[in-house]
Amino acid sequence: MQAVSSSTSDFSKGSVAGNILRLALPMTVAQLINVLYSVVDRMYIGRLPDAAGNALTGLGLTFPILSMVTAFANLFGMGGSPLFSMERGRGNTDKAKEILGNTFALLVGTGVVLTVVLLLIKKPLLYAFGASDTTYPYADGYLTIYLCGSIFVMISLGLNPFINAQGFGRKGMMTVLIGAVTNIVLDPLFIFVFDMGVQGAALATIISQFFSALWAFSFLRGKKAILRLEWPYVKLRLKLVWQIVSLGFSSFVMAITNSIVQVACNSTLQAFGGDLYVGVMTILNSVREVVSTPINGMTSAGQPVIGFNYGAQEYKRVRTGIQFITVVCVVYTTLVWLLLFLFPRFFIGLFSGEEALREAAVPAMHIYFFGFFMMSLQMAGQSAAVALGRSKQAVFFSLFRKVIIVTPLTLLLPHLFGLGVNGVFLAEPISNFIGGGACYITMLLTIWREMVRKEREKLSAGS
Repeated sequence: MQAVSSSTSDFSKGSVAGNILRLALPMTVAQLINVLYSVVDRMYIGRLPDAAGNALTGLGLTFPILSMVTAFANLFGMGGSPLFSMERGRGNTDKAKEILGNTFALLVGTGVVLTVVLLLIKKPLLYAFGASDTTYPYADGYLTIYLCGSIFVMISLGLNPFINAQGFGRKGMMTVLIGAVTNIVLDPLFIFVFDMGVQGAALATIISQFFSALWAFSFLRGKKAILRLEWPYVKLRLKLVWQIVSLGFSSFVMAITNSIVQVACNSTLQAFGGDLYVGVMTILNSVREVVSTPINGMTSAGQPVIGFNYGAQEYKRVRTGIQFITVVCVVYTTLVWLLLFLFPRFFIGLFSGEEALREAAVPAMHIYFFGFFMMSLQMAGQSAAVALGRSKQAVFFSLFRKVIIVTPLTLLLPHLFGLGVNGVFLAEPISNFIGGGACYITMLLTIWREMVRKEREKLSAGS
């Protein structure tokens, strides 16, 4: 019961909002810093002399493949950490350690396999994703080096949720802070001083991820961790693997479906607008990554708090956590939507100085981010489902929004009413309204009602 008694990790005590914010603030900073790995690359690459537009477009073509690596890290990290939190809440220390050990084994093994497979099929993949003979060399140059260090990405992203789940939000922030600072320092050195271009950006990234992975691994093996990564628990158990994969499948689907959407967008934009509009989508994706970070931080922070309280049978606190996350995320995304609408050139200018690219990106941004606040309802609803172990519900709404709504609309709308490239950008807000509304309403009708019922049953049993 050591884990439960710790004042930094017993989420059934104190203010629910306070517990979430205590994790959310460092986790949001950590995730924002993590986004800087790729965003800083794009900022520098977007200012390469002579070939900035093509280089930025080439980098954008690698996003679906990079998302695949992230998807597998999420599959195990975001699948294992909620289970880990629930077992800690129940006081099952050995079971929690087994979950951590099995997750680590899955991260390492899958990282090696992914590296080999993706290196073998990268060329046909990039051309299928919208590369041209002009942009392929830039995409290939970045991707080849990045894949050689993808195992470091897997370890750092997959282990960090277990640091946060023990209440060490600041330590979790350090995982990405160490790497991000290294990346920011190395990027201009490799890209411009050593004249390595996109290859320099990739090399800076994987070196940085190595230091992030080393920090996360060292902390979880060290004495400061409440529950440590111990070798006897690393041996895979099929039942645990299935539980981890089942629960993490929603996060996996979210990342994989992001890849599917990016492929659909890039290939359709290449057909209707050429390399210029593939570059526009690279900028929009970059802006979205940055502005979505606080939502990801808030929902990620809420999961261990909600999961712990569910395991401890504190059902009222579960509802309070869901309510708090929802309000904060909706308010934030509404303000962001307003800023993006009023000052699009500022955000676009962070990634490109080419006038043609900036002019094309302004109307695209207005369409793409319309009703941005509805996306936060999807995130809040899915995070509640993951925190409580409802993997099927979370997976369904990941698939519903990205595969059933966004991808078909991306392919169809450009052919209707003369929309062209605008049809690709319009698919996103439509999916936010339909998918976000459906996900959150379902959460209210299932999870919320169940928590009310269990709360009443608990009160009746105690009276």
